[in-house]
Amino acid sequence: MSGIAVRGASEQGSTGRSRGGGGSWWVALRAWVAGLAVLAGLTVPLAMATPAAAQTTTLAYVANFSSDNVSVIDTTTNTVTTTIPVGDGPFSVAVTSDGTRAYVTNRDSDNVSVIDTTTNTVIATVPVGDQPNDVAVTPDGTRAYVTNLGSDNVSVIDTTTNTVIATVPVSFEPTGVAITPDGTRAYVVNQIVSEVSVIDTATNTVTTTIPLPLSSLARDVAITPDGTRAYVVNLGSDDVTVIDTTTNTVIGGPIPVGDQPIAVAITPDGTLAYVTNRLDDNVSVIDTSTNTVTTTITVGNLPQGVAVTPDGTRAYVTNAGSDNVSVIDTSTNTVTTTIPVGNVPFGVAIGNVTTERTPTTLTLKVQKKKGKGKDTLDALGGNHGLTLKAKLTAEDQPLEGKEIEFTTDSTELCTDTTDSKGKATCKVDGKKDKETCYTATFAGDDTYEPSTVTVCKKDDHDKPHPSSGLIDQSDVHDLVQSAMASAGLQGSASR
Repeated sequence: MSGIAVRGASEQGSTGRSRGGGGSWWVALRAWVAGLAVLAGLTVPLAMATPAAAQTTTLAYVANFSSDNVSVIDTTTNTVTTTIPVGDGPFSVAVTSDGTRAYVTNRDSDNVSVIDTTTNTVIATVPVGDQPNDVAVTPDGTRAYVTNLGSDNVSVIDTTTNTVIATVPVSFEPTGVAITPDGTRAYVVNQIVSEVSVIDTATNTVTTTIPLPLSSLARDVAITPDGTRAYVVNLGSDDVTVIDTTTNTVIGGPIPVGDQPIAVAITPDGTLAYVTNRLDDNVSVIDTSTNTVTTTITVGNLPQGVAVTPDGTRAYVTNAGSDNVSVIDTSTNTVTTTIPVGNVPFGVAIGNVTTERTPTTLTLKVQKKKGKGKDTLDALGGNHGLTLKAKLTAEDQPLEGKEIEFTTDSTELCTDTTDSKGKATCKVDGKKDKETCYTATFAGDDTYEPSTVTVCKKDDHDKPHPSSGLIDQSDVHDLVQSAMASAGLQGSASR
């Protein structure tokens, strides 16, 4: 287990009894000493083991065809956080619904790279058919369907073993594939003959074929979240066909879009369909309630793939001709940023990825200036300047470059960035009430858990009153020794 271990949890005392299993005396002692420390304004390091906390991040995976790698974009910051080498000519990407795996088709090496999204490393390579083009994963995450453009079939991958368990013959040059929300059917677009093959995922057989005009050159397909309709983009006729998935028939007329539409994605609420038009360098936005184009958005050069974030707020478009990704705000349908990626980006997929964060420990000391500049640790003076010193660690190692916020009574005092020793400092006016609490806070990030620490000080004109119940830091050792002696134990408490 990562994290800070409980000090002494498995150590043996001089009596041979384990501190971790020798009864409740140690817990009681810790609580007692901690209580005295708070009253006295002392810092007693009682390290506790903290389980790693899950952090969910929305990531976009972009297949860079000519770079033979995948760019990983953090959609919170819209920056590339890592680049993952894969096979030759990566073309399309699909992320499992639980966000744990990304499947990448490598068109020039006839295989699929399986990426563990927690570590962003390739954990398996699956041989498939000739020129694998597109990939879609079933909603339950158990199967991945890969269209093989050069061998006119679909490879079905068992995602548990990452092996091909079936090969389904379809028609000529299958390109796009999409799976219904209930996982029962896969819709495969066959480009040359402009047909849509419908695969029963229970038997992995084609149950029906939906013909389209031969000149359509159907290229890609997406299915609405309610599973009632499939939207097919037609590269040759510059339009989009809508299929009723209940009857598997075409409904209404084709929807005109831009020049050479090549990919389509539908928002999670099913209200909008985004279509990339390769030769117009733009994206057509279709209102699915009226099946009309409501706006056209200019993006980069030769837009290719498109994917929408799980919350539906943004669409990410890969621009194969300008080696970047355009980010569209779906509320305004405007491009808000452009992200440089690898060479010739094609496919893109987005998923919520859950990762474990490393626990952190934050300590805080308060110093006041007394006399001729002499610093006295952990004591407050009413009219003296104060220095708050925090230290941030993870797994007993200092964390550099992390912002620490210092507050008192919810009032911000200052912020500072930790140095190479994990230390941050805040200088404040010491004119406070008799009892003042100071807090240092690390907000956490994608890698490290947040942590906070509070030190409360009680000041009575700089001199603890004999009846106040406060103790000096030098007394803590004797108090601990006395408590241990009372418990019938020996040994030093200063370990």
